[in-house]
Formats: sequence, C-alpha cells, structure tokens
Amino acid sequence: MIGDLKPYAAYKDSGVPQLGDVPTHWAIQKLRNILFSNTKRNRPDLPLLSIAREKGVILRDVDSKEENHNFIPDDLTNYKVVRNGQFAMNKMKAWQGSYGVSAYDGIVSPAYFVFDINKVIGKYLHTAIRSQSYIPFFTQASDGVRIGQWDLSQARMREIPFFVPPIEEQTAIATFLDYADRRIRRYIRSKQKLIKLLEEEKQVVINEAVTRGLDPNVPMKRSGIEWLGDVPEHWEVKRLKLLFREVDSRSTTGKEILLSLRMHRGLVPHNEVSEKPIEEEALKGFKKVTMGQLVMNRMRAAIGMFATVPQIGIVSPDYAIFEPIKTADPSYYVSLFKTSTLCSIFRLESKGLGTGSSGFMRLYTDRFGLIKVPVPPKEEQEAITLWIQKTTQEFETAKQRAAQEIVLLNEFRTRMIADVVTGKLDVREAAAKLPVEIDELEALDEDLDEDVMGLEDELDPDAAPEDDAA
Repeated sequence: MIGDLKPYAAYKDSGVPQLGDVPTHWAIQKLRNILFSNTKRNRPDLPLLSIAREKGVILRDVDSKEENHNFIPDDLTNYKVVRNGQFAMNKMKAWQGSYGVSAYDGIVSPAYFVFDINKVIGKYLHTAIRSQSYIPFFTQASDGVRIGQWDLSQARMREIPFFVPPIEEQTAIATFLDYADRRIRRYIRSKQKLIKLLEEEKQVVINEAVTRGLDPNVPMKRSGIEWLGDVPEHWEVKRLKLLFREVDSRSTTGKEILLSLRMHRGLVPHNEVSEKPIEEEALKGFKKVTMGQLVMNRMRAAIGMFATVPQIGIVSPDYAIFEPIKTADPSYYVSLFKTSTLCSIFRLESKGLGTGSSGFMRLYTDRFGLIKVPVPPKEEQEAITLWIQKTTQEFETAKQRAAQEIVLLNEFRTRMIADVVTGKLDVREAAAKLPVEIDELEALDEDLDEDVMGLEDELDPDAAPEDDAA
C-alpha cells in the first residue's frame, strides 16, 4: 500500500524553496495564524509534564532520579498550564524537535511556550511539524552561543511557513501515517527482538567456553566456587591477584595517544569517538598503557568495562591497569569478566554509592585481587579466545544485518512522513482503504519500550560515549 502512493494531480509554487511545490488546493500559512500563545498558570495540582525530542509531550516521572536532572521547585504556581490538544514547546531545544501536541492536562516549566491551535487538527499538526521538513525552520529561528543552549525567537517562529490541507484531508493524512508508523514500528520491534536473542545466545556460548572449555567430554571436578560450579579436571582455580599485578606509570608530557574505553569496541583512540579535543597539558598525569596489558574502568567493572590494550597510549587516571602474569592471557579474562556472573561478583565487591547498573561504585584493586577465577592452561586460554572470536563473528554479522535493516526502516519512515505532510505523496485513497486493524495495532504497541526515534543508538551503543576519557 505504501509503495503504491503517487503524487497529487496538480501543484503550485509554495514560495518556500525548502518545502518545494504544494498541492494546488492546500493553503500556505504562517505559524502566527495557527498557534496562539496561552500563558495560563496557577494550577500546581496538575501533573508535571516533560517535552522530549523523541516523543513530544509526556508525563514526567517525578520519582525517577535519572529523568529528573532539573530542579523542581516547591512552589509550582508559576508553571504554565498545558491542556490536552494544546501545543507545547521547549524553546531551548526547539531546534531538536522538542515540541508537540499534548495528550495530557498538566503543567510545564514557565520557560516553555504553550499555544492554542487554530485551523489545524492537533494530530496532523503534531505529525507534520515534528517531521524533518519543518524542524530546520526552528533551527534557523533559534539563537545562541553554543549548540544545546539555543533560544527560540518567538517572533521568527511566528513567520515559519506551514502547509495546511483541507480539514478532512488532514484527518486522512494523520490516520494513514499513524497506521503506517505503527506497522514500521512492529517491523523494527521484531528486528530488535532478533538482535536481543542473538546477543543472549552469544553470551551463553561465551560463558560455556570460558567456564567449561571447548571439550564437552573432558572429566570435570568441583571448583569450590559457588558461582562457577564444576570445571575441567586439569584446570586450576586462583585469586586474581595471582594472575594480574597493577601497574601505574604516568605521562609527563600528555603527548601520547589518548585511548578511550568502549563497551563493545574496547580501547580506541579518543579522536575516533569524540570531536572534543583535549589539550596536552590536561593529559599530563594520565596513565600510560602498552600492548598486552588489561584495563579496567573501576566505576563500570560491574557492567564488564574491561579491555586489552591494542597499542601504546594513555588512559584516564581513574582506570586500573594490570600486567598479566605468565599464566594469564588477558583476552581470555576479558571474555570471562564480561559474563553476567562475573559482573555480578564485581558489583558485590565494589564500594561506594550505587544507582542504576553501577552508580558511583568502584572496584578497588584489593577487592578485585581476592576474587577466585578458573585458570585453564595458558595455551588453552589462547585456544578458547580464538574460538570465541571465530564463533561470535557469526552472531555479530547477523546482528549488524538486523541493525542495518532498522536504520533503513527508520530512514524510510522519516522520508515517507516528510513527503506526505508536504504534499509530495497523496494518501487520501490509501487512507480510505485502511483495514480495521488500528485498534489491534495499538494494543500490540503497548509493550514498545522506546519510540522508533533514536533506536540506532540503542542498537549501536558505541555511537554514544560509554565513558569520559578525562
């Protein structure tokens, strides 16, 4: 159905180069004719709302420490009232698309904009104005010293153009896009589940290899460690302090290559994952590392933040650097340390204040050294490492294929919405033929964890910093 969409029969010049031609029967309005400021206040009894780039106006979870980074005053009488069907905007992040039509009654920061809507159905306005066709206009209407702190000029916002179809056509467009969006989200969700299953299966394979070895017929013995269970008869069990010794060599110049620790990529040059340069002077005192060493992020040990060192460089002074003793292959132990069981042990041995997965808890060297682990013969450790690399590559290839399909689906969704709301595609006939399936889709979509926007980051955690190098 989506593939059969065609352009309208006739177009006219919109006078807006960024938006192109418009169907002849559509109106071209300025936002000043559609949005009218509303500054009602003094309703502290109403629930707090937030405005998110991915979802628009949402209920604020006042109990979530992760969500409430901004201070909430005791007196909320000055907060602005937002009613169901009104348009609300975070003016500091309008350039990102942090605005939308509210589905709730509530209150928002007095710094936000709230508007009544005229001439446009709320559902159509919400979808259209949050599309990639209109967000750039809000960027152009914003000023600031640096990105992230831009302030929207309401005067320039009022001059932003907006295409307005007839009311019945707005309804058809909103209905069609809602239907199509839900179907795309279902496809994406199925790909997400596949990626999760592949990752779970990969972890099972790794866990079996690093705790049981590669020979299923080898005689076993009790390890004496509750979490480990039986191990191959010829393996030993030792404390980590007998396998690794901490080293601490500092840079005196800051001229070495700065390496940053990433969950899925290991240690990589900082300039590959960040555009923010760090002056050499600030890097004096950072820890020097060399090939073959093992690096631990003390604060993230409980989520498996370990890596071997692939090249000479420097790392954060808060990291722990270990030199392996002859009987230990660092690559084998990195695989062991990333298993869920070892991560749980690391969390139990960490000290500090814990929130979320690790919080401000640190795994200190003395506690790390007391943990007992399996010790296969050195050559067997190396063989296990090679086997893991070969076997898990098949899982990674399948995951990357599914992740790329999600990227393509998101790109298709973004392009389709932009084309429909700017009149490049006519959906009236398709909307009239939609099956009576939307209620079912709504029920199926209740378990979606996240909006489809931003899924690329979930699927590629290395796209966002795992940890600051400095």
